[in-house]
Amino acid sequence: MWNYTDTVLDHFRNPRNVGVVENPDGVGEVGSLACGDALKLTFKLDDEGRIADARFKTFGCASAIASSSALTEMIKGMTLDEAGAVTNQDIADYLGGLPEQKMHCSVMGREALEVAIANYRTGESGKKILEGKVVCTCFGITEEEIRRVVRDNNLTTVEQVTNYSKAGGGCGKCKPDIARIIDSVQAENRQSEAPAAQPHRMTVLQKIRLIEETINREIRPMLKKDGGDLELVDVDGNRVIISFRGMCARCQVAPFTMKDVVEAKLREFVSDELRVEEEKP
Repeated sequence: MWNYTDTVLDHFRNPRNVGVVENPDGVGEVGSLACGDALKLTFKLDDEGRIADARFKTFGCASAIASSSALTEMIKGMTLDEAGAVTNQDIADYLGGLPEQKMHCSVMGREALEVAIANYRTGESGKKILEGKVVCTCFGITEEEIRRVVRDNNLTTVEQVTNYSKAGGGCGKCKPDIARIIDSVQAENRQSEAPAAQPHRMTVLQKIRLIEETINREIRPMLKKDGGDLELVDVDGNRVIISFRGMCARCQVAPFTMKDVVEAKLREFVSDELRVEEEKP
């Protein structure tokens, strides 16, 4: 016996919004009777582009019915962008949680919503179209679908993938492929989380040359437009000592120019540790 929350049982016993919206703006059909779960979601927009009505017809277990009922309640009043951001975990959370073995029901709801939104925006078929290599032939689950469910829910085992997508729940021949996909996604995650490489340490001569190049390319042309200029006097560690020339030498806002222009540009193009000082008489 599954351990269902009171909210799941309520939406199963008293499902909201059962049926089909008349003249819907969007239609999404996913799953199949042969696979044991099927869902048809329809919605209608109001004059402001928000979902005014959403209805469903589901063939499946208590979790499938509850997830579909909850989804229609959640998306009412949302814009399509807001509805498109709803995840399968959001559906499960709305219900107070689902048994892990039934999480595929929340995924089915999210998929139906995405297909319905795509149907409205593109005019394409309101039925789910398989894209990419089919990994689980028993349930028609593609590699990209498995990748997504692994990424979205931080899955680490084949059993979890089966719980969330049904992939691997038939003959089981695809389980090695599912394990390979999990390893691939985890490797991608580790790579994206790896600390950024430390910047190459510059020699003093390299730093001075880069400072001079930045002054000539980014700073001096700006100053010369107002009749000013500057001279690089010295570089001492991260201290860059300059001297203003021309109109800049007599300008009252020179201190601001030194910080907001000269130092800002050098920190951007050379090193964010640099400090610019004006040569003292």
